[in-house]
Amino acid sequence: MKLPLSWLKDYVDIDVSVEELQKKLFSCGFEVEEVVRFAEKVDKIVVAKIEKIDRHPNADKLLVTQVDAGKYGKLQIITAAHNIFEGALVPVALDGSTLFNGEHIYNGELRGLPSYGMFCSGEELGINDDFYEGASVHGILILQEDYPLGAEVKEVLGIEDVIFDINVTANRPDCQSILGLAREVAAVLNKPLKMPDLTYKTCEDIKTTTEIKVENKAFDLCPRYMAQYVSDIKIEKSPKWMSRRLASVGLRSINNIVDITNFVLMEIGQPMHAFDRKELEDGTIVVRRAKEKEQIITLDEKSFELNENNLVICDQNKPVALAGVMGGLNSGIKDDTTEIVFESAKFKRDNIRKTSRALGQSSDSSSRFEKGIDAYTTEIGLNRALNLIYTLNCGKISADRYDLMEEKLEEKVINTTISKINAVLGIVVPTNDIKEILEKLNFGVEIDGDNIKITVPLYREDVEDYPDIAEEIIREYGYDHIGQLY
Repeated sequence: MKLPLSWLKDYVDIDVSVEELQKKLFSCGFEVEEVVRFAEKVDKIVVAKIEKIDRHPNADKLLVTQVDAGKYGKLQIITAAHNIFEGALVPVALDGSTLFNGEHIYNGELRGLPSYGMFCSGEELGINDDFYEGASVHGILILQEDYPLGAEVKEVLGIEDVIFDINVTANRPDCQSILGLAREVAAVLNKPLKMPDLTYKTCEDIKTTTEIKVENKAFDLCPRYMAQYVSDIKIEKSPKWMSRRLASVGLRSINNIVDITNFVLMEIGQPMHAFDRKELEDGTIVVRRAKEKEQIITLDEKSFELNENNLVICDQNKPVALAGVMGGLNSGIKDDTTEIVFESAKFKRDNIRKTSRALGQSSDSSSRFEKGIDAYTTEIGLNRALNLIYTLNCGKISADRYDLMEEKLEEKVINTTISKINAVLGIVVPTNDIKEILEKLNFGVEIDGDNIKITVPLYREDVEDYPDIAEEIIREYGYDHIGQLY
């Protein structure tokens, strides 16, 4: 799981060093396999202004430019690039600089004339259009803003970040997201958690229940299925803050609607899908088992023959998604999409795992469903997606939704004793510490002598009984306390 420090800071005030944060994560049970300092290698690449361009007297394909690099002075740079122009602001690699790939640049001579640096493309800075408009162009990156001459490009473009690559164990499905890990960081640093904005406004004259019909025929494989209609969709490029966030975890920006589903997947941990409403025959969504030898072509244009062990999302007559794995090609978002239906669901992890392996088809969504998605996160994910629709002003949100589940969502309550918890740990943890630790982790706690009543957060379906509570306590209290016995 990739955790960008810049994204984490949206939810927790971080006042420790990268090294200290890494230690804190390890102390509470999360191994940081790698710390990637994005753009760390990029050095001595600065903003410069091209003041004059002439033809090279000894080479038809080369240009001789005079640039102003601020505090680094006026420089002559020889280039073969032809997308530059007088007055353009560009990145210039100075003598002794380092490109993103580790290559060093030094002053030199080209066809008899000295050259004091090199113009850079987006690739040489390690960025693409998701980070900065024009960075993917084949040629020199033309900077659009009036940045100070001589300023470090990586600083003015804000491409410096630290990415923690964290090993999230199978028993912590609630931490398959930025928010999930932010909860843990907030607890271990004793900081408040700032939740993502989940607010949005609806249009009272638009109804999901009028526009579509939804039926769940497989509650045993899909305990909760939510769907909400959004009209007047505008397919656009995502704002730069969103495409950068996605790029920081390895995802390319596609369009605002697809990006919203991917953003929610990474931020909240809830796999989302958006159906093109016009492609749903008879405006119908049915959650059911596939029929024997039923066919589906997924978004990646692969064809699969299904059986009754596979769960599918269908319209009136055909599958439009392979549940928990991937959407169907026939119902995906297109440039002319004007109405969508957001799907947010909880699928049984065993079924998704078996389907994914049997078909040899996996995705970011299936990997999360295989570990487990709780029913609480299903609702949070949908609300966040609608908040982003509202924030980006790219659609009108219906006033109602389908929320199909057989059992009411209720918090689990564990009644046990402090003695039992301490017996599991083999040490005596002070009662006040037990209470403080559990409350930091959002557990409700009531203590009466040795008895303790613990209310488990809805997103912690992995917590079953007091041995799990003991594990929660010791990873915050510190495993080194156990070592003190020996």
